[in-house]
Amino acid sequence: MGHCDLTVLQPPFDADPLTCTRALAANDPLRAAEFAASFGTVEAILEDLGPRSSLDVPHPDRRADLDVVQAGAWGHVLGICDPALADNGNDTPLLYEAQALRERFPDARVVGRVHFHAGADHTEDIVWLPDGAMFHASGWPGDEPFVIGGDPDAVISSLGLTTEVLENAGLYLDEDEPNETEWSALATLALGPADPWNRPDVQTQAFRVGHTGSAVRAMEHLYFI
Repeated sequence: MGHCDLTVLQPPFDADPLTCTRALAANDPLRAAEFAASFGTVEAILEDLGPRSSLDVPHPDRRADLDVVQAGAWGHVLGICDPALADNGNDTPLLYEAQALRERFPDARVVGRVHFHAGADHTEDIVWLPDGAMFHASGWPGDEPFVIGGDPDAVISSLGLTTEVLENAGLYLDEDEPNETEWSALATLALGPADPWNRPDVQTQAFRVGHTGSAVRAMEHLYFI
């Protein structure tokens, strides 16, 4: 399992995310627990497992590993890494949870990235901005089906991203087919330096949780079919 995270970036937004190097606030474990407990796939927090690096991406090898999530509350940034967000094309769990967070935090950027490998890669990425601009990409990179929802160009325009910035991130939207585009790179640009999942200096809090029944059934089928 690669990326499996969903992040809420609340104002203020950096005027120039490419040059700003503002550090994230230290993680608040109590707020992190509150955010994890309120997440749509989580029914209850069972145990606080302590701090973990945000780079410590879980790789579920046992059934018990599916019960572990990582969450953080870094000032104006909230985030969660949850194996229940992964999918193999039968559903769009990231989109569902992003919609719920969009309703809770209408003034925030809601950004998610999921990369699941089960013989082949399946990805789901989303950016939802306060002005309503959004894109959602889900499918099998380099293969079909691969579905794009929303308007990536509207997201790019709203974020003020230039062609040079996009190309430096490996995005060539006018040249590449949708299933050849690294959509997670656009999600990363939307978070800018507030991205908590790509920084060695950022700590999360790990929790053992009880997932909802639907999330448990989906994960057990997905990871241990």
